[in-house]
Amino acid sequence: QVQLVESGGGLVQPGGSLRLSCAASGSIFSINRMGWYRQAPGKQRELVATIPSGGSTNYADSVKGRFTISRDNAKNTVYLQMNSLKPEDTAVYYCNALIRTVVTGYDDFWGQGTQVTVSS
Repeated sequence: QVQLVESGGGLVQPGGSLRLSCAASGSIFSINRMGWYRQAPGKQRELVATIPSGGSTNYADSVKGRFTISRDNAKNTVYLQMNSLKPEDTAVYYCNALIRTVVTGYDDFWGQGTQVTVSS
């Protein structure tokens, strides 16, 4: 059993900052790609940023220069630092990870989501 638990969402004013965290736990052998996606009301879920176990990060054009993804492999945790937030960043943010489990091999896992609301 593998779980991804997110934290750090909330209400922030335009121009403000938030930091999301997502910790993976359970029967983990190794973690490949980790990332963040978001889904606004009435819209499809979209990629925000991804970070592989090695190599370069990837960002949606809409967040480049404002958001930074990072990970702590020792803690099985991925972070999303969000600066200069805009109302259009309002969404439920989901953590995603491609994890090799001890029992079943590679599988895709999702967190439960954390709400980010940008409003004055």
